[in-house]
Amino acid sequence: MRIIHPTAIVDAKAELGEDVKIGPYCVVGPHVRLGDAVCLRSHVVVDGHTTMGARCTVWPFASIGTQTQDLKFRGGAPRAEIGEDTMIRECVTLSTATADGDVTRVGARCLLMASSHVAHDCLVGNDVILANCALLAGHVVLEDQVVLGGLSGVHQFVRIGRLTIVGGCSKVTQDLPPFMIADGHPIQVRAINRIGLKRRGVSEDAQQQLKAAHRILYREGLSVRQALQKMTEALVKTEEVIHLMRFIEASERGVGG
Repeated sequence: MRIIHPTAIVDAKAELGEDVKIGPYCVVGPHVRLGDAVCLRSHVVVDGHTTMGARCTVWPFASIGTQTQDLKFRGGAPRAEIGEDTMIRECVTLSTATADGDVTRVGARCLLMASSHVAHDCLVGNDVILANCALLAGHVVLEDQVVLGGLSGVHQFVRIGRLTIVGGCSKVTQDLPPFMIADGHPIQVRAINRIGLKRRGVSEDAQQQLKAAHRILYREGLSVRQALQKMTEALVKTEEVIHLMRFIEASERGVGG
């Protein structure tokens, strides 16, 4: 059964799934689609061409799917999509994309803590955590299982690879490879994310190959091209090593740390 507080303003054209709960003083726009069991707790704005997956929870004063802050916006129907079971805490802002038909996407089972920001055209994977006041500029890509520490900022068009953790108050201006721990200002890649890898069931042998890859990339004074060549020659090509190398090869902003 849907429960809509009498003070909420829900456009008649909005599509609401089963068991949706919309609390006091929420505003839901005409192009919004809320999946089953979505809960907007109170004072939440969901606008634009926004789709929210089942069982998402949005806490007070969050603004989801509002118009991009990009000054290049020229109208149309840019979108925002949020995967199922994602929790969006107080005062989070999440913009639609800039161009007609493009999308800002946040995956499933994410946690966006209070006052974090996801800008236009960002692509955020599954199981991602943005701690309080973490900020993503436009076109940022976060792969699955990234953790971004509080008060961190990520420059536009930067990519952060799977299972990488970024420490609080960090400034990220170049791509960060997957499976790493990075911290500082300027940011430095400190080590592989051993705890995260272990929790995700990555074998000890694969972890050792990633540790060797980290040493080649960050400890031997090689250029990125030289490091990739040495990885090709010296490492066992586990799934994780292959993903790491392909991520680096695809970098356009350069590899940070």
